[in-house]
Amino acid sequence: MAGELGVLNALDVAKTQWYHFTTIVIAGMGFFTDAYDLFCISLITKLLGRIYYTVPNAPKPGTLPPNVQAAVTGVALCGTLAGQLFFGWLGDKMGRKKVYGLTLILMVVCSVGSGLSFGNSPKSVMATLCFFRFWLGFGIGGDYPLSATIMSEYANKKTRGAFIAAVFAMQGFGILGGGIVALIVSAAFDHKYNVPSYAENPEASLVLPAFDFVWRLILMFGALPAALTYYWRMKMPETARYTALVAKNAKQAASDMSKVLQVELEVEEEKVIQITSGKRNTFGLFSKEFAKRHGLHLIGTTTTWFLLDIAFYSQNLFQKDIFSAIGWIPPAVEMNAVHEVYKIARAQTLIALCSTVPGYWFTVAFIDYMGRFAIQLMGFFFMTVFMFALAIPYDHWSKKDNRIGFVVMYSLTFFFANFGPNATTFVVPAEIFPARLRSTCHGISAAAGKAGAIIGAFGFLYAAQSKDPSKTDKGYPAGIGIKNSLIMLGVINFAGMIFTLLVPESKGKSLEELSGENDGDGVEDIEQDGSRFQTGVGITNVIASVAGGIMNIAT
Repeated sequence: MAGELGVLNALDVAKTQWYHFTTIVIAGMGFFTDAYDLFCISLITKLLGRIYYTVPNAPKPGTLPPNVQAAVTGVALCGTLAGQLFFGWLGDKMGRKKVYGLTLILMVVCSVGSGLSFGNSPKSVMATLCFFRFWLGFGIGGDYPLSATIMSEYANKKTRGAFIAAVFAMQGFGILGGGIVALIVSAAFDHKYNVPSYAENPEASLVLPAFDFVWRLILMFGALPAALTYYWRMKMPETARYTALVAKNAKQAASDMSKVLQVELEVEEEKVIQITSGKRNTFGLFSKEFAKRHGLHLIGTTTTWFLLDIAFYSQNLFQKDIFSAIGWIPPAVEMNAVHEVYKIARAQTLIALCSTVPGYWFTVAFIDYMGRFAIQLMGFFFMTVFMFALAIPYDHWSKKDNRIGFVVMYSLTFFFANFGPNATTFVVPAEIFPARLRSTCHGISAAAGKAGAIIGAFGFLYAAQSKDPSKTDKGYPAGIGIKNSLIMLGVINFAGMIFTLLVPESKGKSLEELSGENDGDGVEDIEQDGSRFQTGVGITNVIASVAGGIMNIAT
């Protein structure tokens, strides 16, 4: 009986210390950049349409053609999916630290590259933008499994959920930061040039080449926070769990964590050999043993993230059209080019400030009290309720007197996405799989999410179009309308509730208890908590779990 390694136990029982917060900041700034880069594109697509696709003397300003719109908004998601799979696998093969700096360099270079162009024709500009945004997404994809795995392996078991969620919560500040930067840049250009609206003077409403710098500056700013954290990422030691359980270097693990924890730790070479050589610690990802121990859990983490991101990304990508419908963004002809950027950025910033950011930090506050399962189930439930509440009486909400109520309901949907599955789908895969497969499995789960995001991003560009062909955006066929799109999203969220039953509860346990890497198989414990279908916990206990979490909030 080898028992738990002393160095890992020291991490599990350590009190919250300064290194926990520095790790959150170092990993979190990557996520700040990730969210900034992924979501700021929705702020500038209208401007790109005006600059490169406006037809002289047309009654309305130009917009991106449907295929270009899909490429510009979706190519980074495709890169992210590929990066999650590749860097997730590489993080388990080469180590978390070695790969961590590479993803950051890629993000910095491609953020800058996104604002550059080879040529000045619409085709060349869009091709350059798509090229760099694909590789930007590739680097962003690597940040998902690596940041989550590093934070989970550094954290203590008492507050591990809050620490991983705090890293992910920086995404909210990234979305907010994108809106603020766009507000500052567009307001500065609008103030300097003070041009009329398109309806008043189509030619004068767009100042070139000056306004061409607006979208470039917004995209290139994403390089700054990533560049600032590169030095600190390189100074971080490799995680003890990778060094001991994967690289099998007990001496290095003890040395690194002695410096981090500022205590003397014993080198346990024999125990490392004994733990890592057992059958339970040698099976591969595609083995029957993995399928037996973790197969349902991987299905649970991939399906819930997939379903969540269909809803989450489709909302973000057509929310500017919803804002137009409720009057927050006037018709394009009533604004000049940069004032339109300002209006879209203001709407996104308000939603982020009032619902997105608070939702993330509610998860940080309550995840280690309520548990991951209860928060995820609760989030999917309320997202379903609010989606149907928006969709079924949509004609009521679209009336001028009821617009504020629509915005409140829409904000609550975002709040419970973030105080719910958008955070927990990131946390759980970093906890429940063995160290040698942890980054890979997180990458697979995250890639499934991005597959859902691609479906949401591409599909709902078309689906949210009006049923009336005369009212669709230029170049788009008639869709099913916003009302039916919201009904579809409600059904998707309900499916997320069902698949959440496959996701195990990891609150309060060490990573080795969850993965079975200590003595004993460990699988019985995780199955009792994690597979509701196998153990027959039943809906009564599920409801009790959620109710208990709500009581925690109330008290």
